[in-house]
Amino acid sequence: MAAESSAVENRTSGHSADLNRKDLFLRACRGEAVERVPVWIMRQAGRYLPEYQQVRKTHTFLQICKTPQVAAEVSLQPFQIIGVDAIIVFSDILIVAEAMGMPLDVPDSGPVLSNPLRDPSAVRRLRNFDPEQETQFVGDAIRAICKEVGPSVPVIGFAAAPWTLACYMIEGRTRGDISHAKQMLRGEPEIVRELLERIARATAEYLKSQIAAGASVIQLFDTWAGELSETEYAAFELPATQLVYELLATENIPKILYAKGSQHLLRHLGQSGANVISVDWRTDLAEARRILGPHLALQGNVDPTILLGPESGVRAAAQAAVAKTSGQGHILNLGHGILPTTPVANAKAFVEAGQSSPVASSIRAS
Repeated sequence: MAAESSAVENRTSGHSADLNRKDLFLRACRGEAVERVPVWIMRQAGRYLPEYQQVRKTHTFLQICKTPQVAAEVSLQPFQIIGVDAIIVFSDILIVAEAMGMPLDVPDSGPVLSNPLRDPSAVRRLRNFDPEQETQFVGDAIRAICKEVGPSVPVIGFAAAPWTLACYMIEGRTRGDISHAKQMLRGEPEIVRELLERIARATAEYLKSQIAAGASVIQLFDTWAGELSETEYAAFELPATQLVYELLATENIPKILYAKGSQHLLRHLGQSGANVISVDWRTDLAEARRILGPHLALQGNVDPTILLGPESGVRAAAQAAVAKTSGQGHILNLGHGILPTTPVANAKAFVEAGQSSPVASSIRAS
């Protein structure tokens, strides 16, 4: 794997092999001047890559997650193949729910949590867990990745934001329907608050274990944030998200918050404690910068379906996204996960176009 990693460093977008991608990424998170924007792709290790499909022929999804060397292998594939600037550990946001006592299965039809939480007693049966023991496989995968790429490539650790994990735990499974979760939020708000706090505390410990293993950035995924009104988000999810970041305050690393469908929540996202706000394609990056101000970095926000079209359109979309922010305080990414039918050539084109897009030469105001 080391030889492949070196080859990527040498060929990516004409940049020198000694580029310190970790330093570049961290400076972008802090809104400092950068030579170019860093680029990675949500769900970058996965189904669009033939190399990943080969691994899946002999391993289930959860087997990959829970076998550190295999998880590290598939985590590294996008770095080796399409030249992304950061490696996100291959895992699943529901690992925390399983560790808290909910049996997890991930068939091809989508993840399933047995015994969904539908009453106060079910919430109170959830247990605390020691991530160094019960989810050690995640830390071990991060350690294996760090050993392979060395100190100059950032590794991203992640977890679900409290509301999103709560939705899965209440629904048991979801393909877009979170009606039980919303009914519980409105009908039993104190139980939902209790659940969100328990998740927040468990998530913070889980992320601390990833940081201890070598993650240099962490991201919370709040897939279902956009289903909340501004009032609901401020009353329920914002305090829980703030708690996660408060419990990580002593960890001197950037914290990214991705919230899907969150244009109406931007002002609150800016109060979450995250250093980087990641937005989907519905949110204009220039407008997000105006609302959030210059002190927070942005991540995103190209529509994943654009990568299904012609390569020229992919390159144009990447360049347009960078232009919206002048490349400062910006990490180029998609506005959601890459789609499984995406041509690998288009994923490469997205990365290369972002890495070669011009950026402003001056440092943004801090």
